[in-house]
Amino acid sequence: METIKDILYYIRERKKFLLAPVIIVLLLLGILIVIGGGSSLAPFIYTLF
Repeated sequence: METIKDILYYIRERKKFLLAPVIIVLLLLGILIVIGGGSSLAPFIYTLF
């Protein structure tokens, strides 16, 4: 959690708001990989890529 706080602090302080969509997309892809790796939805997720 400390890393996430540091990233958010960096974005706020340095006014690097263009990094927010990149971080959101990376988090969503990570969640999709974790969920799809061990579930019955895996074949459907793999067809997306």
